Amino acid sequence: MRRVLAEALPWVTALPEPDVDQLLSELVTVTQGASSLDNLTPVAVLLIQWRHTAEVHSDPALLEILHREPEGDFGRV
Repeated sequence: MRRVLAEALPWVTALPEPDVDQLLSELVTVTQGASSLDNLTPVAVLLIQWRHTAEVHSDPALLEILHREPEGDFGRV
């Protein structure tokens, strides 16, 4: 399944292994639900979200920014 996924969506190679597992799990679940609704839009949205995640993992500077602890006080809650 991973090999087929990487062939269909080459950007998957930028994801860490645990994320690929999560993507596969979510893809199965969302595809089943979308199929029962005769609406594949949720599958498209899921793939777009995961592609953005792969883009972050492929950019070390962006990944570092997102993993950095926030600085300062964000004010009252």
